[in-house]
Amino acid sequence: MGGQVDYSLKRRAVLREYQEGVKSRLDICDAHPELMRAARYVGRDSGESCPVCETGRLRLVAYVYGDGLRRHHANGRCITTAEELERLGEKVDEFTCYEVEVCTGCSWNHLARSYLHGRRHAG
Repeated sequence: MGGQVDYSLKRRAVLREYQEGVKSRLDICDAHPELMRAARYVGRDSGESCPVCETGRLRLVAYVYGDGLRRHHANGRCITTAEELERLGEKVDEFTCYEVEVCTGCSWNHLARSYLHGRRHAG
């Protein structure tokens, strides 16, 4: 795994704007129904409570994008297991994995991190 980008500073800024009333709950709790479905059924537990509603548990959902994934019919696909990600990484030179945190209670969602994956970034 290489080229990692962490979006925690942006996350803090969005939450601060919500707490200060600059953004409403409707502005930040707007997960698409497909993202909510993926979070419920294939997302993994992050171990954290939702920073907005404080009662829901955050789920992490991973998606992959890259030109090399088209040949494998995986571009834009939700990845359900670490094994699936590794199998793709063995077949494709480079792609980006995006992890989104989602609260299935209030629909909060935020890009948590992205990183490069594939044969170029192995080991």
